[in-house]
Amino acid sequence: MLKEGGKAPDFKLKNQNGETVKLSEQRGKKSALYFYPKDDTPGCTKQACSLRDGFKDLQKAGITVYGVSMDTEAKHQKFIAKYDLPFDLLID
Repeated sequence: MLKEGGKAPDFKLKNQNGETVKLSEQRGKKSALYFYPKDDTPGCTKQACSLRDGFKDLQKAGITVYGVSMDTEAKHQKFIAKYDLPFDLLID
């Protein structure tokens, strides 16, 4: 179990465009990694939109945001387009 502010183990996951994202490539940088059960559900949408709405502040702080769920590339693409999400969604 990860603790808030702790270091996540290295991983390689595909994003909504089929590109591989490696956590090791973010070493030395700030990242916000959040996990959620499913795209386009009420709670998950509220969470994603909250991060979207605060994204400029996160960028100013040098934080890269990644959302992680088990949804497919196609579902992630639809979710991103529908809510104008400015960050990658990863497939786990």
